Amino acid sequence: MPELPEVTTTANILNQKLKGLTIRDVWTDYGSSFHAGKQNIKDKNYFTYFKKVVTGKKFLSVSRRAKNVLMYLSDNKTVLVHMKMTGHLLYGRYVFDGKHWLPPRGTPLDDPFNGFIHLAFSLSNGNTLVLSDMRKFAKVAVLNTKTLATADDIEKLGPEPLERTFTFAVFQKCLAQKPAGKIKTVLMDQTVVAGIGNIYSDEVLWKSGIHPLSRAGKIPVSYLKLLYKAIQTILAQGIRLGGDSLSDYRNPLGEKGGYQDIHKAYRRTGERCKRAGCRGIMHRKVIGGRSAHYCSVHQKLFR
Repeated sequence: MPELPEVTTTANILNQKLKGLTIRDVWTDYGSSFHAGKQNIKDKNYFTYFKKVVTGKKFLSVSRRAKNVLMYLSDNKTVLVHMKMTGHLLYGRYVFDGKHWLPPRGTPLDDPFNGFIHLAFSLSNGNTLVLSDMRKFAKVAVLNTKTLATADDIEKLGPEPLERTFTFAVFQKCLAQKPAGKIKTVLMDQTVVAGIGNIYSDEVLWKSGIHPLSRAGKIPVSYLKLLYKAIQTILAQGIRLGGDSLSDYRNPLGEKGGYQDIHKAYRRTGERCKRAGCRGIMHRKVIGGRSAHYCSVHQKLFR
């Protein structure tokens, strides 16, 4: 699932590409009775409403909140896109053949991972904004910009870890909400801290020397300070490298990010620990339904 660095990368590129453009038309082949009555374009009645609302609107800006891409439109409307497990937004000169949206050949948009298109916005400059979503888990909705902060998808989110207001004291208060929780799971809880998922929780715990099974309320302050610093350092590094494309994430131009090339923990099961002087071996353990990767030696367990 795209996490804070990937969603930030997506939002930054789209902010450059979409600003000032108008939505001419919207297409989708989503549709599921499971989503009937939900605020999601997978409900066909909601998509009819969605299309009517956004067609003719102009893009004002694009930003991120937690793992959500927020596309601000004219007339106080905001399109929210949560890309979920396999979704990513792409931008380019697509051609519709009556059934499929075809990317420009010989470009990164032609990557097979970019070919699962289930939503397309036709734009005023002749380009198209599409959503590739192999597993069809993504959520797309239109919200009122003025009341966005109180929307169900936004209201309960935790603080943003790269904002100046995210001090160490704030971080401590966040963790204090779940003192008995395993730190791997707590870090991934979007109501505690926004934007951290499976990849970056592994990486920050490795860097700070904390075992993923440690109880949040038992971790010494000295280690919490290391964790706080690691969160900011690694997330910022992930953004600089354009996100992680070990799986299927691509940026809106169809290009891979580079963070997967410097993993220290994620999916390194059975390999030697990369920490200088450490003789540990990387292990994998399922915690809260997600895989945790950690060093058997330098990551300390606090219970």
